Amino acid sequence: MATFLEQLKAVTVVVADTGDFESIQKFRPRDATTNPSLISAASAMPQYQGLVAQALDWARKDSQDPSKAAIARRAVDRLAVEFGMEILKVVPGRVSTEVDARLSYDTDKSIEKARELIAMYAKAGIGKERILIKLASTWEGIKAAEVLEREGIHCNLTLLFGFHQAVACAEAKVTLISPFVGRILDWYLKSTGKSSYTPAEDPGVKSVTRIYEYYKTYGYKTEVMGASFRNVGEITELAGCDLLTIAPKLLAELEGMQGELPRKLDPAKKSADAKVSLDRAAFDRMHAADQMATDKLKEGIDGFSKAITDLEKQLETKLT
Repeated sequence: MATFLEQLKAVTVVVADTGDFESIQKFRPRDATTNPSLISAASAMPQYQGLVAQALDWARKDSQDPSKAAIARRAVDRLAVEFGMEILKVVPGRVSTEVDARLSYDTDKSIEKARELIAMYAKAGIGKERILIKLASTWEGIKAAEVLEREGIHCNLTLLFGFHQAVACAEAKVTLISPFVGRILDWYLKSTGKSSYTPAEDPGVKSVTRIYEYYKTYGYKTEVMGASFRNVGEITELAGCDLLTIAPKLLAELEGMQGELPRKLDPAKKSADAKVSLDRAAFDRMHAADQMATDKLKEGIDGFSKAITDLEKQLETKLT
């Protein structure tokens, strides 16, 4: 009998949530995603020091400011691209490369940074059809994505926790969204004092299911990619989602499981939500009313920003 991972791949595009090429090669996903925390962790591994050195060499030549701090800042972007280029040698599809989280509330600078990343890939001979630019699902990030999508730069809106964020992303015609299933669960466990939820009642699973049904009911082309999983139950409960990005540990668990894996998400099922349209004021009202989304979006941006700052310091120490 086929493993759970094999059955999942039959109904959902499986994406590797890692910067470790060895894990990507092992599980053979179509796409791969990275984020500042994953890049920082991979950069510390001995097997990837060659990529770190390449990024630093590039930054030394490219940076107009010769200070170590400036070179390290420049090297962070290049390192993300270096990892992306290596990942694209392994996966047949796309890699997600993230815009500096510290720009999450600045539309213009986010657009500028995304164009820089795409230009780096283009110079290496990699077309923009193989890249997803990751942006935080702030109003400013969504508006940046709307501009970039019109330029043919495909975007992955990350740190997505609330229904209002998903609606705004669909209206902006972004390529893909990444609702953070496990982080939603974390918030509810902490706020309710519960020790667990069944997979079907998991608040993160229910959020992704709601978004998926809304998109399919109203004909939005934006794809839904569940992310940030805490256990395999969350994953199997979302079998049939457009995409799921999964960490190597959980991919290994799925590969070791056998039995029947039924499809849970059905594109024909009608949404219980009426179609809505959001302007900035409505988005802000809905965001303020959603304490979980408010808390987790801020926490996520702060966490990714810290990871970038830590990576810059790590790279500074390698400069001579």
